[in-house]
Formats: sequence, structure tokens, C-alpha cells
Amino acid sequence: MSYDKTLGNRIFDAINYTVLLIVALVCVLPFVYVLALSFTSPSEVAKGGIILFPKEWSLSAYQYIFSTNTLIRSMLVSIYITVVGTLINLLFTALMAYPLAKKKLRGRQTILLGVLITMLFSGGMIPTYFVVKDLHLTNTLWSLMIPSAISAFNLIVLKNFFQEIPDGLEDSAKIDGCTDLGVLFRIVLPLSMPAMATFGLFYAVAHWNQFFNAIIYINDNAKWPIQVLLREIVMLAQSRIGDTGFDEAEIQPLTIRMAVIVFATLPILIVYPFLQKHFTKGVMLGSVKG
Repeated sequence: MSYDKTLGNRIFDAINYTVLLIVALVCVLPFVYVLALSFTSPSEVAKGGIILFPKEWSLSAYQYIFSTNTLIRSMLVSIYITVVGTLINLLFTALMAYPLAKKKLRGRQTILLGVLITMLFSGGMIPTYFVVKDLHLTNTLWSLMIPSAISAFNLIVLKNFFQEIPDGLEDSAKIDGCTDLGVLFRIVLPLSMPAMATFGLFYAVAHWNQFFNAIIYINDNAKWPIQVLLREIVMLAQSRIGDTGFDEAEIQPLTIRMAVIVFATLPILIVYPFLQKHFTKGVMLGSVKG
């Protein structure tokens, strides 16, 4: 009996490992293909076919994209939007979630209902554009950060996380003379680092990947984030990123697109593993209570 059970467990584990390996390959192989093409010589790319490991290595695509400051400028814009925008998101979300975590707050249920409604209905693109325009935010980087300052979903989960912090800690801090803001920044937020790290990564990825709002609100291409430039190169098949001085006959547009994709993806891939360990603890603890 125990032998059959052990054999069944082994078969089950083998099937699980096989399925997970296939899923992992499906996720990894496209990026390996992109990475390999970006380092492949133009002559080999011109032959066609699927390349997972370059036979002829070449840095011509990277030399091309770095021969002008266009890509670097867009990358700096994206970094600025991601860093500043994420700080704004975390600050505003925490400042709103903390009072909503207090059941004694007057009008709490009404405010929460208003937050929930925004998860189901929105004003739409055109009314939002007019709001941004009337606030004189168009053609500024603030238009990519202020309208999305608070995510309703993140707000509710963070509010639930704050509710799980024992009231005794806050009462002790207030006895020692702490104000509500002092309790938030000295007691609550330090204890909420897993949740803050998790939502910080969510916000950061959203800022890094955004391009639609930039297309709508930004008219000056000098303020384009990296994803908009990537769209111009990949979606619109425009390989030129500036006056590079390169002979375009010697450059494969496909390798240029792949190099830009790698360059635009690498920063978020570097940051992701450092914050991944906080995902389960940060999200699950805040999703238990209502």
C-alpha cells in the first residue's frame, strides 16, 4: 500500500515538474531569442531563422543605439518618472489608507464606497484629458504621475494591512506624545515594509511600462519615456533614433529593435528579484480582513 502511494507521489511530482518546466521555457525562450538577436551579427540575422545562440557575435546594434543621446535621455525620463512617481504613489496611498483603517472615522464607509466605485467605473479618457489640461499638466512629466497617484486596489489592500497592526502600539506611541502623522511614519510604516515594498514594485512597474498616457499628454519628444521610444522603433518599424552617423545599410533594423527591448527591460529585471520575497507576505496579510 505504501509502495503504491510512493509511486503515485513520484508520478504526480514528475508531471508537475514537466508542466512547470514547459511553462518556464515558454516564458524564458522569447527573452532568450530577443537577447540572442541583439548580439548577433547583421549578416547572420539576414539569413533568417530562429537564433537562440549567436554564431557570430556583434555589438553593432548596441553601438548604434548608444551613438546618440536619444535613448539615454528617454531612459533618464523613465527613471525619473518611476522613482518620483512611485514615491508619490506610496505617500498618497499610505496617507489615505491609514485613516480609512480606523473604524471610528466618520464617513469611512462612504469614502470606501467611493473608492470601490472607481474600480468599476471611470470618467473615461476624454474627461481625464480635460482635467489634466485644465490643471496645466499637459506636456509635463507630472501628467504621467499625478493622475495615477493612488490605485484603488492597492489602497484597499494596504488599508487592510494597517488594520492588522495592534492598536496597543499606536496607543503607546500617542502616550509618549506622537501625533497621528508621527505614529504613521514612526510606527505603522516601518512595520508595513513588506506591503510597501510590494506595492512599490507594482507602482514602479506600472510607471516604467506606461506609454499610452505619454502619447496623449506629452507633445515634446524630448520628454518621451523609454517605452514610447520603444514603440516608435518596434511598432512603427522606425529604426532611426537620431543622427547616428552609421551606415544604415550595415545595420539590421531587427537587431536594433531587440537591443532596445533588452535595454528597456533590463532595469526592471534587476530590481524585481530583490523585492519578490515580499510579495506573498505583503499581499496576503493585507487581504485577510475586510
